[in-house]
Amino acid sequence: MNQLALFLHYGQKVFGLPKLLRGVRSERPYAKIPTLPVLVTLLLGVVLRLDSYLNLSEQTKRRRWQHLSRLKGPISDDALEYVTERLWLEDLRQVLAWILKKLKANKVLESCKINGLLCLSLDANEHFKSRSRCCQQCCQREIQETDAQGKKVKVIEYYHRYVVAQINGPKINIVLDVEPILPGEEECGAALRLLGRVRRIYGVRFFDLITVDGWYAQGPFLRSVEKLGWAWIVVLKDERREVYKEGLQLSQGLEPAAAFEDRERDRQVQLWELRDLDFSEGYGGKVRVVRSREQWIQAKIVGGKKAHQPQQSQWVWAASAQLDGYPAEVIYHGGHRRWGIENKAFNELTQGYHLEHCYHHEPHSMLAQMLILILGFDLFTVFAQVHSQLWRLGQVSLKELAHRLDLALEEDLPWSQWFHCG
Repeated sequence: MNQLALFLHYGQKVFGLPKLLRGVRSERPYAKIPTLPVLVTLLLGVVLRLDSYLNLSEQTKRRRWQHLSRLKGPISDDALEYVTERLWLEDLRQVLAWILKKLKANKVLESCKINGLLCLSLDANEHFKSRSRCCQQCCQREIQETDAQGKKVKVIEYYHRYVVAQINGPKINIVLDVEPILPGEEECGAALRLLGRVRRIYGVRFFDLITVDGWYAQGPFLRSVEKLGWAWIVVLKDERREVYKEGLQLSQGLEPAAAFEDRERDRQVQLWELRDLDFSEGYGGKVRVVRSREQWIQAKIVGGKKAHQPQQSQWVWAASAQLDGYPAEVIYHGGHRRWGIENKAFNELTQGYHLEHCYHHEPHSMLAQMLILILGFDLFTVFAQVHSQLWRLGQVSLKELAHRLDLALEEDLPWSQWFHCG
């Protein structure tokens, strides 16, 4: 069957996608091209994994592309830049929130829960860097490199970073929102701004706890998370922290609180836990510390021959008092769930969706394109993992499925019936 038609039918039937997209506004008082055709073009470009506005502009010359998006002719890359500079970001976020709330209501996110708790992962990722172009929201750093004469020289590098919020699990992975880190701002500040908006748009009960890296192990940040209404799990890495040293020392010689086989990660796990430890003066409360020892056999090629070598790792997490009623396994799984944002969001978006490519170096346009990227990524991911039999049966990869959607556009179907501008 025509995979693009299936994708569009899924978006229309489950989410009412055409109606949602018609609600996105732009600040163009004398617009020659309606917003909806441009938005459909941008979204379709994400789903088909196009890498630039210039390439997307070339695609709009296709007759059936124009029929699908209801364009009267091709769109230039300059027009795409102009429109994205003026799209209403709040409208894009509301579209995204409607889709994700629908997924939760349809029980699609049930597989992501850990002992009944839905876990949100937070982390920052560098989106774009340059040594020649900069804008008013560029962060900058001084790096050292070797010139043509072999001398060490210092140069200024400009870059953009975003904090990303994601829910992931063994079967489904979705991104909720993104927030830019402003020049001179700490990552925690942008993360709190993101969490505040997520609470307003999604509600306090959309998820139950957040899991973060050791960079967020700061008392004021964790206290603010609790005031927003969520529990938290944070990785402890800094060996100078008293709570880290105390957790290691006091757990030595104790019997494990739990021992089990983690089949998802293929390793044997032992857990130790300690309660009512002081985290920091900035936090001013008691926390729970869980330490894990994980053992597994890793296959390696040594001297041209396959060898199996035993491996071992240790992790330490701190968790808020709201999780005291849950077993240590919840802290273990929630702590490791944070890595899903690296493996199932940043890596996929970079390798498949050109995350590190700057389509247009203007802050509003970059954020609008990032939100459209998230929208297309979520829609395509859910379509593939929930609806597409080709992917679920292992007959195609996600990249091949996206390619089939592109080829399907050449089939003679009534594409003009899917979206309209009225």
